[in-house]
Amino acid sequence: MAQPKVAVIFGTRPEAIKMAPIVRELHRHRDTMSTCVIVTAQHRSMLDQVLDAFQITPQHDLNLMQPGQSLSQITVAALLGLETILQAEKPDLVLVQGDTTTAFVGGLAAFYHRIPVGHVEAGLRTRDKYNPYPEEINRHFLDVLADLCLVPTLTAKRALLSEGVPDARIFITGNTVIDALLLTAARTHHFRSPELKRVNFSAAPWTILVTAHRRENFGAPLHAICHALRDLLVERPDTQVIFPVHLNPEVQQTVHSILGSVQRAHLIDPLDYLDFVHVMKQADLVVTDSGGVQEEAPALGKPVLVIRTKTERPEAVEAGVSRLVGTTRQGILEGVCRLLDHPGEYLRMQQAVNPYGDGQAAPRTVAAVRHFLGLTNDYPQPFESVLAGERAYASGRQPSSLAQEA
Repeated sequence: MAQPKVAVIFGTRPEAIKMAPIVRELHRHRDTMSTCVIVTAQHRSMLDQVLDAFQITPQHDLNLMQPGQSLSQITVAALLGLETILQAEKPDLVLVQGDTTTAFVGGLAAFYHRIPVGHVEAGLRTRDKYNPYPEEINRHFLDVLADLCLVPTLTAKRALLSEGVPDARIFITGNTVIDALLLTAARTHHFRSPELKRVNFSAAPWTILVTAHRRENFGAPLHAICHALRDLLVERPDTQVIFPVHLNPEVQQTVHSILGSVQRAHLIDPLDYLDFVHVMKQADLVVTDSGGVQEEAPALGKPVLVIRTKTERPEAVEAGVSRLVGTTRQGILEGVCRLLDHPGEYLRMQQAVNPYGDGQAAPRTVAAVRHFLGLTNDYPQPFESVLAGERAYASGRQPSSLAQEA
């Protein structure tokens, strides 16, 4: 009897980071199942950095990235390319991650060929279909298609249950981004970016790492974000900003026009994953609109200010490791200064426990896959969150009863 085959599909750097520990764990079970890695290369160079860092060699590469392509063009090209590969490989399960166009199309292509779908990082929700865009709808579509919903937290599971997803299809793993982060952060590393090598981390008491790239922040919100950073640097000589600027032309033009001449604003090229993790270790504070960074930075003890109006990762806010500061100039400036001027608040955020994982999400994910494929009768133990509200939900008690006990 042939071994069952798992096809792992991803196309962007964030997906690759979160799928790399799963691919690694799947390979540990090559005696009982085979793995086929398929990349769309929706993001080419940024994807390749992660493949290199984790020494992953895809069996198939669609190489889809084209300058200025629309979401529709990516969708059509990925669907046609994946159709041919899935027909040839005939996997028993397709694993996709998160909320990208690649993830959605990977799930759709599998469904069209009646192949079961496992959705890694299922259940994240803002309930606003344009925020984040197009990710929120991609997630909804995938969780309708998925036969196995691998959720990072109980909050995500609760969201799926409220939508009518059967409990038997849901398994709590924690987030594999923490697995990848801990593996990477433990390495001895010397910066490879020439621009990063020139940064003097002791030049100012506070080093603030910034990322901003979301589509819904293009235009007025991104202008406000950059003006808030400009105000901060002008008003506070005790700060410096490290800002790896996304390659999107609109982001490049806006960021450089507002911050390009400002002292202590280090506008650098996008970093590879290893450099990014280690500059996160050096920073004192992270300001971001990235979903993955909201999960990663707290694991390194870095407070996170989220420059969005909504987040599909409310666990971080509840745990006290991140705060939503919105996208207004004044709101962002006040949010940063509040932490810099109140050591007690900064320390509380720095020492709060990350609710997203313990570094064992990939083994749990693969254990759930093995159970789904009938390779084991043992059902793995789910990840238990540190959040009091989640523990209360799991035990059938309300958070208020826990507060009374405390």
